[in-house]
Amino acid sequence: MSGATQRLIGGALLVGILAAGYFLGRPYWYPYYLMAAGKYTSDDIIEHYDQTAGERLRDRFHRAGVEYPPQRILLFAVKDQKRLELWAQSRQGWHWVHAYPIQAASGSLGPKLMEGDAQVPEGVYGIEYLNPNSAFHLSMKLNYPNAFDWEKARRDGRTNPGSDIFIHGKSVSSGCLAMGDPSIEELYILVHAIGKEQVRVIIAPTDPREGHLIPPARTPPWVSELYQRIEQALAEILDN
Repeated sequence: MSGATQRLIGGALLVGILAAGYFLGRPYWYPYYLMAAGKYTSDDIIEHYDQTAGERLRDRFHRAGVEYPPQRILLFAVKDQKRLELWAQSRQGWHWVHAYPIQAASGSLGPKLMEGDAQVPEGVYGIEYLNPNSAFHLSMKLNYPNAFDWEKARRDGRTNPGSDIFIHGKSVSSGCLAMGDPSIEELYILVHAIGKEQVRVIIAPTDPREGHLIPPARTPPWVSELYQRIEQALAEILDN
């Protein structure tokens, strides 16, 4: 192989590596680029989408007979059905408002265990922050790994259970819940209106209302405890 051919192949490999880093790493570096550039704030997003996504959202609450904005909300995701249910708490209790289709959720049934496994976490979570400059249109960061996730990771000897899990727009996922742009616009407006502290997110492998959650094969023994926690957290809300 001639030197010119070797340089050509090496150049092509370098271009391929740089391109892969650009596209695969975009969800992580692009938000910081936009924030540094000062492109959008959450107030900008609300102003821009209130007459479209905001109107759809308020109509959903009206048809459900639930006051808007509600006191608190539950976002309940069922992985095998690719469905995210919106429940809201008013003065009369908890009410179902709407079911959004999940456009993409990578991985299989079972909890997330490590960085790069492409698993969507399972458990009970909160929202850490809203990102108006997401590479996936808009996003809401979950507090994964939470205390339970860290405890089980240390017990297993896992030092990197993963991070940067979001509910976001678009229709591609690598461990996140991709909702599509119209849905994330509604959810973003809602969480902004009531405050992230008033949001609970429950992610289950299957629907606990249809039967007890059963740990998939080859999952750690503690998954049965996790599934009991999910069932209990859901029952505390929906049974009231």
